[in-house]
Amino acid sequence: MLSQERHERLLSYLNEHKAIKVSDASKSLGVTEKTIRLDLETLENKKLLKRVHGGAVLAETETSLFPVEGRQLNHADKKIQIAQKALNYIEENEVILLDGGSTARALASLLGEFPLTVLTNDIQVANELYKKEKVQLVMLGGTRLGDSSVIYSQQTLDMLDNMFVRKVFLGTTGVSLEQGLTVLKSYHVEWKRQAIKSAKEAILLADSTKFGQVGLMCFARLEELDTVISDDELAEEYKVFIQNNHMKCL
Repeated sequence: MLSQERHERLLSYLNEHKAIKVSDASKSLGVTEKTIRLDLETLENKKLLKRVHGGAVLAETETSLFPVEGRQLNHADKKIQIAQKALNYIEENEVILLDGGSTARALASLLGEFPLTVLTNDIQVANELYKKEKVQLVMLGGTRLGDSSVIYSQQTLDMLDNMFVRKVFLGTTGVSLEQGLTVLKSYHVEWKRQAIKSAKEAILLADSTKFGQVGLMCFARLEELDTVISDDELAEEYKVFIQNNHMKCL
């Protein structure tokens, strides 16, 4: 088993159970306890967990990337601010793609005042939109993954590959000048890369707490984007980087 897959499975278990033992992980993943300890050390260095005697627990910090449900409820004021900025960046009759995540859902909740076509593969985003008469909703097909709200399969990628959208509004787990835009699940990498490829303009929706954070896998460099929409607390170094790379910062 590749280290990337082990890391995903370790984090998935932690997100559900809050703690994990080295001995149990070793048996479950079929590798030595030394390998698991090295995996936990790597994940701790990325601030994804905290090692304790005999295992690890979730990192309990303000900017922790886990648990996912709790993280999505945090910084609601920042997400609303970002959604309002993004709304002003959308024009009537455009075709846009909304990625999953709490900030995308905040944006979806504001749509509906003018005609628009919206593609998405997120059930919760679609739920915000399906009753809005002026929004033509296109739900990309596929299979629901676990207990998440994401629909994903090769069918999802194939559908997106045959479509062209004016703007894609992307979410991310972390943003780093060195590591780029990162996520915790491998299927997010394929999806987001295809989303960027399918759009004329790639726009990141990310609150300021995600900058400086690093997930497991990179799906794009920051400079591959056209526009970054964040809240008013975005660090100056990122504003300078965006400006120097001829991108828009809202």
